[in-house]
Amino acid sequence: MKEKAGSFTATEESPPSASNPFATPGRLTPENPFTTPIAVTPAASVLSRRPGFARALSAHNLTGSVSGSFVGSQLSSESQIPPRRRFKSSRLIGEFEKPWLNSGKREINWDSIIFYSCIAIGLGIGGFLCWKETLNVPNHEYCLIMDDQFQNMDNWNHEVQMNGFGTGSFDWTTADKANSYVDAEGLHIVPTLTTESTDITTDQLVNGFNVNMTTDADKWGKCTSDEDSTTDDRHPIDVRYPCAAVSNSTKGQIINPVRSARLNTKGKKSIRYGRVEVTARMPKGDWLWPAIWMMPRDSVYGDWPKSGEIDIAESRGNDARTYSMGDNIVSSALHWGTASLNDRWRMTYGEWGGSRVRYTQEFHTYGLEWSEKYLFTWLDGRLRQVLFFDFPKHKNLWTHGEFAGESVNGSVPVDPWSTTGQPNSPFDQDFYLILNVAVGSTNGWFPDALGGKPWSDSSETPMRDFWKANDTWLPTWGPTEERGMVIKSVKMWQQGKCSS
Repeated sequence: MKEKAGSFTATEESPPSASNPFATPGRLTPENPFTTPIAVTPAASVLSRRPGFARALSAHNLTGSVSGSFVGSQLSSESQIPPRRRFKSSRLIGEFEKPWLNSGKREINWDSIIFYSCIAIGLGIGGFLCWKETLNVPNHEYCLIMDDQFQNMDNWNHEVQMNGFGTGSFDWTTADKANSYVDAEGLHIVPTLTTESTDITTDQLVNGFNVNMTTDADKWGKCTSDEDSTTDDRHPIDVRYPCAAVSNSTKGQIINPVRSARLNTKGKKSIRYGRVEVTARMPKGDWLWPAIWMMPRDSVYGDWPKSGEIDIAESRGNDARTYSMGDNIVSSALHWGTASLNDRWRMTYGEWGGSRVRYTQEFHTYGLEWSEKYLFTWLDGRLRQVLFFDFPKHKNLWTHGEFAGESVNGSVPVDPWSTTGQPNSPFDQDFYLILNVAVGSTNGWFPDALGGKPWSDSSETPMRDFWKANDTWLPTWGPTEERGMVIKSVKMWQQGKCSS
């Protein structure tokens, strides 16, 4: 055996390799029958030109694994491998006769005909159904009876009261210019602290002071209520008077800590069936309750809620980022029932909201469309419905509300609407519009234990509890232009032709 640096070559003097029972006859094999052979596919002439080939076959790489005779035989056999045959396409090249094209007759493609025919039929049926439905869309004629941008206040009345209007709200509504005024933006309804807009001191607010708008109307304003007192049936402890208030620290009674405004069109503008559009920006601040709503002009069916109530838009001034029912939600509702305890508003309620919208930041248009057969409210266009109610679909509200057999305060309710035979009673009478910003309440509008509410609806002194926590809610109100509701315009249409 001869040895050269960097190589290992078998010679005639090399001892014969050991017998390998697995070897192919006539071929040299490695001494170890279980050694994995090296497969070399390219020709040796090609491999010899590759960089590093000599290094791959060095004695260092092959020692102890492959014998020199085996490598030599591999290189010898691989050098005889013929080159790979080039791929040759079987595609015919040249001009060929196509007699089926010259005859002018082609086979009918029934698959395409059936497919496109089905599409055409489907589009036709869909178009017909859409056209048929457009015939059912109500197309009423309306007469514009009010288009108010507040150049004057001839269409409006101020309600001046202190009793919370049955909701237990804490505001004292006034006709004071600090609480309602008009500027270039429109009508502002602004809540203010009583200690800021009157000469009542903080001490007088909570003890030893009396406000009587009946005997001292020049100082406090003329009371517009003819009621003696207002007591919510659900909270009989909280008895409040519409035209007077007394502060008594022993009893926990205080003067209304906030003054605001409430305006209506009663006796001036009202509609029975028609449309209403109010463009407004909602107020910003904790526990502020803005509302755009309607009440019956004559209360034909009795006291509230027998004669109904239409809430076009209500919201809350609380920041939606910290209060789950805050200023990113607007709602609508119909109130109807035989007593305040069985008001069925939850059956006719709807709301609209979103995580990216704040009704306290921009103006939006809140609308109502009302007819004998239906009533719906919308936000920024008729396609965005907040509430829709079909009167004939539910037969009548007495049946829909399932009042029969119910007991209220130990008495069985009587159907107040059966005499009309109309499915939409009590919403078949004239209603007028109301705009207001209330503060707080005890009727559940602000749920207990939500958002750090500083009073309980069941408390005997809810208004005092609210006032004592003013350091938590007053900073959220901000400046006057933010805490108030701003109404840019109000439009009302009566259904039917305008009288000449």
